[in-house]
Amino acid sequence: MVEAIVTPSPELGSGSSVQNGESTLWLTAAQALVLYLQKQFTERDGQRQRLVAGIFGIFGHGNVAGLGQAIAEAGNGLPYYQARNEQSMVHCAIGFAKANRRTSTLACTSSIGPGATNMVTGAATAHLDRLPVLLLPGDYYASRRQGNVLQQLEHPVSADVSVNDCLRPVSRYFDRIERPEQLIAALPNAMRVLSDPADTGPVTLALCQDVQSEAYAYPGRLFEERVWSIERRPPSMESIRAAADLLQAAERPLIVAGGGVRYSDAEADLEGFADAFGMPVAETMAGKGSVKHGSQRLVGGAGVTGTSAAGALMRDADLVMCIGTRLSDFVTGSRSAFQHPDVRFVTINVSGNDAHKLRGVAILADVREALRGLTQECRRRGLQPRPAYLETIAAAKRQWQVALDEHRATPTDDGRLSHVQLIDVLGEETRGGDAVVAAAGGPVEDLHKLWDASGDRWAHLEFGYSCMGHEIPAGLGVKMARPASEVFVFVGDGGYLMNPTELVTAAQEGLKVTVIVSQNQGFQVIRRLQMLRVGKAFGNEFRLRQHQADAGQLEGPYLALDLAKTAEGFGARAWHVSAVEEFRAALRQARGEAGPCVIVVDTARAHFLPGSGVWWDVAPAQASAEPETIALRAAYEAERHVQRTYS
Repeated sequence: MVEAIVTPSPELGSGSSVQNGESTLWLTAAQALVLYLQKQFTERDGQRQRLVAGIFGIFGHGNVAGLGQAIAEAGNGLPYYQARNEQSMVHCAIGFAKANRRTSTLACTSSIGPGATNMVTGAATAHLDRLPVLLLPGDYYASRRQGNVLQQLEHPVSADVSVNDCLRPVSRYFDRIERPEQLIAALPNAMRVLSDPADTGPVTLALCQDVQSEAYAYPGRLFEERVWSIERRPPSMESIRAAADLLQAAERPLIVAGGGVRYSDAEADLEGFADAFGMPVAETMAGKGSVKHGSQRLVGGAGVTGTSAAGALMRDADLVMCIGTRLSDFVTGSRSAFQHPDVRFVTINVSGNDAHKLRGVAILADVREALRGLTQECRRRGLQPRPAYLETIAAAKRQWQVALDEHRATPTDDGRLSHVQLIDVLGEETRGGDAVVAAAGGPVEDLHKLWDASGDRWAHLEFGYSCMGHEIPAGLGVKMARPASEVFVFVGDGGYLMNPTELVTAAQEGLKVTVIVSQNQGFQVIRRLQMLRVGKAFGNEFRLRQHQADAGQLEGPYLALDLAKTAEGFGARAWHVSAVEEFRAALRQARGEAGPCVIVVDTARAHFLPGSGVWWDVAPAQASAEPETIALRAAYEAERHVQRTYS
């Protein structure tokens, strides 16, 4: 993004004056917000960038005359992007923020009502993924002269409640602007949260409709350029020494690397630490790419969707270093993955909430700084890799490779392509700097197991909220942040159908993304889980209703959907392929295109990669008349003993 230094036009702020010896600018609240955002920057390690680099929006009566007018008049340095869905524009901002390692983000504005509530899912995704986005929904009239305005929630006992209050639990900071001068305090608070690694996430400023257009004499200093330093919090020596004590005593230490490694730009430090002291590294979804794919220490994805190598080493580890991860149940196997009777934990995180989730030593610090301090202390103590443990790590990796090779050699039941074939070809065709994006379902699980994110190949795997429909808009956000990259979005047909319309935005903005749609007639990963926890399939495949009298039953033929034609209708070039070489040819042709591309691939419905061996707590029905479900509940009760509290 190009930085812009903004000077108000002669007309804008023409009512300038001096009050109490200080110059002021006569601006509407919306104009003040727009000018302010263009003056905010972040800086880390000497690198400066815009904090809010642009704004997505869909206008309605709740924001068009206020914020819409302000962007048109005063937003030359705040590029405006037109989205197709309010949820989607938040997902775009998430992809942009992650690709910028949380140093820059986008704003999103909506009208009051459904436009605002559409943003809740995106906000929840950003909140769980610890990623900054700025939300600017319209709100009710502060004056209340009009009565209830169009789309305003009418609460019978709380007159000051609006639909925007739905955004409170999914916002890291929330404020309702009912007077224009409230922005003087609210805006710096919003920027503080967006730029704070420990507190970052969605920020919501709910803008009352009439207040957006109301003018005020704002102090001129509010619009002076401001740089928000992204702090690298140093670790305490006490916590470093305590962690080194545990490492010195450990026989089978293991690292779980999360997104915090990448947000801290600490990949090289992590790899050096793991190599120096002989520790295997298992990556979470958000941490994918923390260690180079060819590293002897990388054992693949951590947890339920990971590799059997990581699962075996996690099970037997006597010390687990959790670095930059929030420790979701998929990572910890619903707190069953670590089975050593005396397992201890070291956690490194900028967030105290995340750092103190497990019993052990918490290093509350920037990941890079903590790793550097811990490396220095361990070298001082003379810690060395344990040869026997290095062989254990290598053996676990070999066993996973054998299982993977056997899977590759096994044909699919229906003769369609498997995900491993698609990922292998995609890996061969991608180059340094390219990016892959996925979220939820089979594509993200299989990329977690297989994708090579080394060589500056970026991976954006969203699984904190496991949000279907996140994929395509997030891919646009990654492309906006990395314009020179080829961005590949891997999505199932179910996820594609939830949110394909941002292909129109891609065409409108000239954002080249290549969407790979795995067409396997439905939500096959959840169908697999259903078979494991219910005993029969129901409601997860795209089938016709066989008989109208069979209420609730969809067991007829598969729907005949032409997803390639839908993509063409949205302005993309499209291919429909069913063979490996057809897929490869489509990828090569797509690389030469200037606009969005969609490759629909016929894929197998039930050909899943080998599992990790890590348990996940999904409880079958405790009361049922179905013999399969009764048996599965009994097996589940027997399995639950693996769960531990670690406290």
